[in-house]
Amino acid sequence: MIPDKYRALELLEIAGCSDKVIKHCLTVAEYSRECAKKVEKNGHPIDVELVFIGALLHDIGRSITHDINHAVEGACLGREYGLNPSIIRIIETHIGAGIAETEARSQGLPQRNYFPSTIEEKIVAHADNLVDDIRIISISEKVDKLREKGMRENIVERIVELYFYVDEMMR
Repeated sequence: MIPDKYRALELLEIAGCSDKVIKHCLTVAEYSRECAKKVEKNGHPIDVELVFIGALLHDIGRSITHDINHAVEGACLGREYGLNPSIIRIIETHIGAGIAETEARSQGLPQRNYFPSTIEEKIVAHADNLVDDIRIISISEKVDKLREKGMRENIVERIVELYFYVDEMMR
């Protein structure tokens, strides 16, 4: 099932997401839709509605935890709610710019590939990277924030690569 906007918001509330998380999800969804429409305008096939709804639900797992496992918990909730597998995959792969199967266990995640692979998945991950609470930030500000937190350089590089990939699709 791909719910409409109101059903997606209802699912966030049913799951127990805070108002702060819901506002963040709305901001990511709006920004994701803007990006998707630019990609579509440039002649690339994309499901704009899937991007929007997937972005609305991307942080549903924050109703359970605020650590990196929120993506896995969110995917579990998505399955429980009978969501379309494409939405579940967006929820599962939105963390950073993806996590390799070989890195997953060291991050405390079930061992699987968490890299976004479709353009829809990549746009949501990209948008989430650039939305700080409810404010859209630049890639340079994001990189500075990640480095201040001591993020590993290979992860920072992945986020920058994803940024340039999506940016190119929008041009």
